[in-house]
Amino acid sequence: MGEPHARFDMAGDGIARITIDHPQRLGAYTPRMCADILEALRTVRLDDAVRVLILTGTGRGFCSGGDVSPDAGFADALDHQIGRARELREDAHAVITALHKLDKPVICAVNGIAVNGGLAIALACDIRIVAASARMGDTSLRSGLLPDEGGAWLFPRAMGYDNAFRMVTLSEIYDANTALQLRLATEVVQDDELGSRAIELAQRLAAGAPLALRAVKLMMRRAMESTLDSSLGDAQQAVLWVGPSADAAEGKAAFLEKRPPRFTGR
Repeated sequence: MGEPHARFDMAGDGIARITIDHPQRLGAYTPRMCADILEALRTVRLDDAVRVLILTGTGRGFCSGGDVSPDAGFADALDHQIGRARELREDAHAVITALHKLDKPVICAVNGIAVNGGLAIALACDIRIVAASARMGDTSLRSGLLPDEGGAWLFPRAMGYDNAFRMVTLSEIYDANTALQLRLATEVVQDDELGSRAIELAQRLAAGAPLALRAVKLMMRRAMESTLDSSLGDAQQAVLWVGPSADAAEGKAAFLEKRPPRFTGR
């Protein structure tokens, strides 16, 4: 059995995919997997031909947090308090930050267990399509640990402070429909429809105007952490960037000519 890793491939025109491949441990991440994900995210960020990213897993787990088995590569970090901080900064935190800052849409196709750091990774994405058999939650405190992989910031923003506090302090894991009610999931589909539904949404997003799509994501991300005045200022700057683009002209022409637009990202 090879070392667990994350695979990168193209799932269609303008659609990239990262697959967490560690089914024997429910997708638990290792330093190697984090490095794979970061490398793939750099490719997605720099390649203008990539318009949308799908992040998913294999088997019964999307991601169950960090792999704490002796051969995972975290042994030194887990045994030393300073090492634990270094491991988080260099691995899990780097992945969460890169996902959150990526200015292209990210669809998380949650195929199974998404708990602890795995839930944080899912919440760093823009849309979460969740298989009916999936489970989502956080059990860090059950082991005397913390939601330290971004969960303390991401969980309350997704589900509200009270629900996030309850989930973490009571170590709760929810079925897919409960996760949907709590806003951890965007949509729930049957297990055998997960891949096709993620592709369908990715295709719809990829067909949009790339510059405007990226600007919308940046504006909405920043708006969640800023005042209305700041958000309106961001909108003014984005209009100066997107308004004169060839895509904006094409969109107007397509509307007047009653035809589908042909966006080029320029």
